[in-house]
Amino acid sequence: MAATKKAVLGPLVGAVDQGTSSTRFLVFNSKTAELLSHHQVEIKQKFPREGWVEQDPKEILLSVYECIEKTCEKLGLLDIDISNIKAIGVSNQRETTVVWDKLTGEPLYSAVVWLDLRTQSTVETLSKRIPGNNNFVKSKTGLPLSTYFSAVKLRWLLDNVRKVQKAVEENRALFGTIDSWLIWSLTGGVNGGVHCTDVTNASRTMLFNIHSLEWDKELCEFFEIPMGILPNVRSSSEIYGLMKTGALEGVPISGCLGDQSAALVGQMCFQDGQAKNTYGTGCFLLCNTGHKCVFSEHGLLTTVAYKLGRDKPVYYALEGSVAIAGAVVHWLRDNLGIIKTSEEIEKLAKEVGTSYGCYFVPAFSGLYAPYWEPSARGIICGLTQFTNKCHVAFAALEAVCFQTREILEAMNRDCGIPLSHLQVDGGMTNNKILMQLQADILYIPVVKTSMPETTALGAAMAAGAAEGVCVWSLEPEDLSAVTVERFEPQINAEESEIRYSTWKKAVMKSMGWVTSQSPESGDPSIFCSLPLGFFIVSSMVILIGARYISGIP
Repeated sequence: MAATKKAVLGPLVGAVDQGTSSTRFLVFNSKTAELLSHHQVEIKQKFPREGWVEQDPKEILLSVYECIEKTCEKLGLLDIDISNIKAIGVSNQRETTVVWDKLTGEPLYSAVVWLDLRTQSTVETLSKRIPGNNNFVKSKTGLPLSTYFSAVKLRWLLDNVRKVQKAVEENRALFGTIDSWLIWSLTGGVNGGVHCTDVTNASRTMLFNIHSLEWDKELCEFFEIPMGILPNVRSSSEIYGLMKTGALEGVPISGCLGDQSAALVGQMCFQDGQAKNTYGTGCFLLCNTGHKCVFSEHGLLTTVAYKLGRDKPVYYALEGSVAIAGAVVHWLRDNLGIIKTSEEIEKLAKEVGTSYGCYFVPAFSGLYAPYWEPSARGIICGLTQFTNKCHVAFAALEAVCFQTREILEAMNRDCGIPLSHLQVDGGMTNNKILMQLQADILYIPVVKTSMPETTALGAAMAAGAAEGVCVWSLEPEDLSAVTVERFEPQINAEESEIRYSTWKKAVMKSMGWVTSQSPESGDPSIFCSLPLGFFIVSSMVILIGARYISGIP
């Protein structure tokens, strides 16, 4: 006998969560915030040259379609009617830059990922043009001039990719961060797709004035970016357009937030002074500063937190950004082969319970907050003959925690009121060793919600609350209570300080590795002047070291 449909769950809301390492589609009950089903697809990263990080925009788009279809199939198996899905929100990796042809719908180059370092020389050239007494870029955008943000990536594409240049000349080019590319494609693409972004993603381009909430003519002239290729800027919660294909055809896309802003909303940090830390590919600490822009004096960014409706006020945040967090686990898995799955790192770390004096600074893309030091590179130091792969695994987890302490201390100094606890989310928070380490190193409690999918939840909340949808109330009395797991510090303050000060010494040693004369700067001729013995000895040292750490006899 066929199963009967279950009782109506109330309006449902879907969320696309497009991150650096994977794409997911999740469906929530708008009345209880319960996660009903989801599907995830891993996304490939390409490293065509030293310091370059790229992804395929079409692969990203296809992964979104696949996740939506598979999730809808899973809902069907649960006897949940997908016609109950009333809206879709989009959350995305920020800064990653895409340029595509509006007539064919084809990307004109790979997506240049936020971690990419190819624009360092561009940054150095541009920085010389900013008057020392008038850093108009930072005062208008809240951001330091860095390879991290979209404007310099777009400038590189315009300077180096003929297909992009030609499309701009012929008025065929559109620029966007991942949210823009997805919304344009999902709402019809070449057949009337909506070219837009929201204020949170726009605020990460270095072309957007965070005070006037508009693209800034002076900034576009400084970076020599044609304003005609930029998307329309909208609020984070309004109907942008309707899905044009697939199982959810006709459903409005009505929420859009950069992933870290989405997590802030999902953690319900709606009050001035509330903060959260998300552990993903990178690590991102955001503190809501209300309606005022607070400019950091300690290496943090000033950014738009959210604007939940066309007529709603904008909220700002201070942000501490760490480039490498979960990415260091992937590096141990994919590059060194120390672990076979990301989950194994917890088991290795638990075996030893200490790094035994080994410190790991994973500055693979330089150092972000609070240093903003592009010349830094990753180092592992404090090795002895006793060190094994378990100690390196433990040191990698400690590195994430030490980096978080650095940005938390900067935030405490800027805000003037130290955080009494840290709210956390993201995939890495499933690692209990990491969470306990974080509490020990910060010497304050770490509070993890029972709902780890706060990024997707935030996008769903924005979509469901949009005018014309109105199935999700954001009023404080209507927000669902969240159960939490709490991790208390278990070491004494003196030990915590000793470990942290040793970490700071390691960070200092990671700096200044890359100079304009370094091989990484792109001059292949430098290799020609090195003797063959250099390569043989270097290769042997690397091979022996990797075999030793991996435990290979």
